[in-house]
Amino acid sequence: MQYDRIDAHILQIVQNDNRLTSDAIGEMVGLSPTACQRRLKRLRAEGIIEADVSIVSTKAAGRPIQMLVFVNLERERSDIIDRFKKAIKSSAEVVNGFYVTGDADFVLYITSRTMEEYEQFTRRFFYENPNIKGFKTFVVVDRVKAGFAIPVEIPS
Repeated sequence: MQYDRIDAHILQIVQNDNRLTSDAIGEMVGLSPTACQRRLKRLRAEGIIEADVSIVSTKAAGRPIQMLVFVNLERERSDIIDRFKKAIKSSAEVVNGFYVTGDADFVLYITSRTMEEYEQFTRRFFYENPNIKGFKTFVVVDRVKAGFAIPVEIPS
């Protein structure tokens, strides 16, 4: 997957506002709307742009409780890891999940309506899973920054 300077500029723009039209983006990067659309389509097809999303307020969605949960598995076998990854992907409560190195095997970002609801989730998701050695919950006091934008390196 490669991209050029114009693609890099397009990527910077759409990371800040993915609702801009091809006309507006094209004008910013010096392309026709059609050429801009072609590039966006290719960037998506090649997986450089993975998704076009909106960041929704957890409070507005009725899920004001946010947690970061560090999870340790009983054993690190590929079948256990794969099953847990599948469970993460199928859980609506888990907003983001990361397989990591360090003190935990996974880090999860979870939202909930109430702490009671989160407790029920932990019983179902962690305690009933015999492959979970343990987990540690950190309640988010304030979401200081939310986004998915990454620095885009401009090719020389």
